[in-house]
Parts: sequence; structure tokens; C-alpha cells
Amino acid sequence: MILFHRIYGEGPPLVILHGLFGQSDNWATLARAWSNQFRVIIIDQRNHGQSPHDAAFSYGLMADDLAETLDILNLESVQLIGHSMGGKTAMFFAQKYPQRLTKLIVADIAPRAYAPHHGEIIAALKTLPLERLKDRNSADNELAKGIPDFGTRQFLLKNLYRNDSGGFSWRFNLEAISAQISEVGKALPGSIVETPTLFVRGAKSKYITDQDQRDIAHQFINVRFETISDAGHWLHAEQPEAFGKVVLDFLQ
Repeated sequence: MILFHRIYGEGPPLVILHGLFGQSDNWATLARAWSNQFRVIIIDQRNHGQSPHDAAFSYGLMADDLAETLDILNLESVQLIGHSMGGKTAMFFAQKYPQRLTKLIVADIAPRAYAPHHGEIIAALKTLPLERLKDRNSADNELAKGIPDFGTRQFLLKNLYRNDSGGFSWRFNLEAISAQISEVGKALPGSIVETPTLFVRGAKSKYITDQDQRDIAHQFINVRFETISDAGHWLHAEQPEAFGKVVLDFLQ
């Protein structure tokens, strides 16, 4: 599958993969900031953003999608950043296509298995009456019944758009994601990754624990770790300057 993408700047290629229910636009600000040093390519993964929707949804497929998209762009090897689900895709890519990576940055996700924990969000999204919505405010009011956190709702509502018939639709493929949500939490296979890798976690996040770091070091044999203070799981959005600094320090 060829993925929708945007390109900023010139220089060594730097590819960025978003997380679950995200899209490439989530990274546009950092992409522009880094575009004076890199050719930054932000990508919508399958079933997200403006990339094709498909019933099949797995990390193996998403790694293959990335390889196909890099082929179209005539890129033999890249530096790769992935956040959350995108980080898992990036890790699978590093195992399947090691020759196509020069450096890997994984933001706030470990290679271990995670139990499904997006049930409340998926349930709220499914109950949203898209055909009756008047505007985004009404969508926010409806979502608030099942998703009390304002920031989470705003993140999700970035995916809401008016379709050709004048109604509202989601950019993500809710049906495919909800049917295969267990795929998102799957563990990385156990093979060794030699690519120079940086794992970055948010100090307030529980996605990468101290034990995870010890386990990661056994599988990623050329690894560094950084922790961003006063940041949770969306560390690149909560502390963009601090996140940008550790990324550039590693890439340079």
C-alpha cells in the first residue's frame, strides 16, 4: 500500500510515523522545524489520515506499507521516528528491513505486549451519530459523555471532516481498527536489532518502565534512552522543544 505523505525541506531523509487515531498533521510543526536540516517525510499509516482504508491491519503490513512508500520516493535508507503505534511499526520495520534504516527513534512505546486499553474511546466513537452532527461543537458534546478528557477529545476530533455529501466522516477506519485493536498491542518478535536506536519516554507516562528499559537493552544492542521531564505519552506535543533537542542530538 502506498501511503499518503507530506515532505518538508531537503537533506538526509527523516521519516515520521504517528500513533493510533493520529495522522501526519500531528507532526507538521516539528517537521517544519526540522526541515532546515532534513528532508522530513510525515506519513499517514494505513486506516489513518488520508491513506487508504483496508480491513487488514497489522504491524507486518504497516512495515511493508512503509517499504513500498519509500520505494516510490526512491529512498533506499532513512532515519525513522515512530510514536506509540508508529513506534511499534518502526520497530517491526527495523527487524524486517534493517538495511533500510540508518537510525531509529522510538517515542514512548516498548516492544512488549500491551493489553487492549482503548475500549472506552472506541465505544464513544462508535456511538457518535455522525449523520446527525451539526458541527464540531456538537461532536465534542456527544463525545464528552464517554471521553471526559478535553485534550483526548480534541486530538480525536482532528480526524473529523465534512465528506462530499456535506455530512461528517472520520479520517481513520474505525471499523477495521476496532475489529483488530488487539493487533495494536502485540509484542515485537524477539530478534535482535542492531540499528542505532533512541528510546524516548515521558516522565509522567507508564508506557516505558525501568524494567522495559532493561529488557529493551537486551534486544536493541545499540541503544540510548532519554526521559522528557513534565511530559506524558504525547511527549512530542507536550514538550516539543525538549523532545526536539534529544532527537536532534541523537541524529547529529
